[in-house]
Amino acid sequence: MTGLADIDDETVIAEVTAAFVGYERALMDYDPVALDEFFWRDERTIRFGVAENLYGHAAIAAYRRTRKSVPGRVLANTRITAIGRDAAVVNTEFAYPGDPRVGRQSQIWARRPEGWRVVAAHVSFREEFER
Repeated sequence: MTGLADIDDETVIAEVTAAFVGYERALMDYDPVALDEFFWRDERTIRFGVAENLYGHAAIAAYRRTRKSVPGRVLANTRITAIGRDAAVVNTEFAYPGDPRVGRQSQIWARRPEGWRVVAAHVSFREEFER
């Protein structure tokens, strides 16, 4: 059982922050091979996007191959919460230049033998809220 003392371990926060920064870099460079590596290679991995629901690493990777680029975005209010030594949640808001909508992204990261991997992600826009 995880107790309050196990929340927000500084080492875990630092590790997940580094992984998240790497993910964001791969997204902005639009490197689908690198992006694939940030997701757990398992059929249980889920990514709910703005217009798609993807179940399994293979579906997420296939979707990445249909995209050409991601417009530059600016992150705000990024919060990382470590839960024990092997799990963390990352939540952030994002905005695209010229788009009044505010996007929201949530990711659940798990420590795997190969490193930190996203096991579930959700991306959406809050249409009624403008910057």
